[in-house]
Amino acid sequence: MPITKPFMASRRFSATAADGTGVGVAFNILATATTNDTGTPATAFPTAPAYYNLYINGQIQTADTSTVTTTAITIPNGDALDPATPIVIEFVVN
Repeated sequence: MPITKPFMASRRFSATAADGTGVGVAFNILATATTNDTGTPATAFPTAPAYYNLYINGQIQTADTSTVTTTAITIPNGDALDPATPIVIEFVVN
């Protein structure tokens, strides 16, 4: 039987589409281009989250919309978004 960790918390990071780089399938937003829950610049995303949610303009996105590493989130064709579009990445950690 797997061991389930009893503690769950979230870490949120925010940016706008203008903070991203690249085009098409290579569009990404670096972790260092986001701010964390305390409003300070982030240095990295969590290393082993239970899962994450991506919100674009306040709307939760499906799992096939992005991929994430500790250094960046890739949003294919995110360069088509208006530069002022808010992006929020929420990681659930345990």
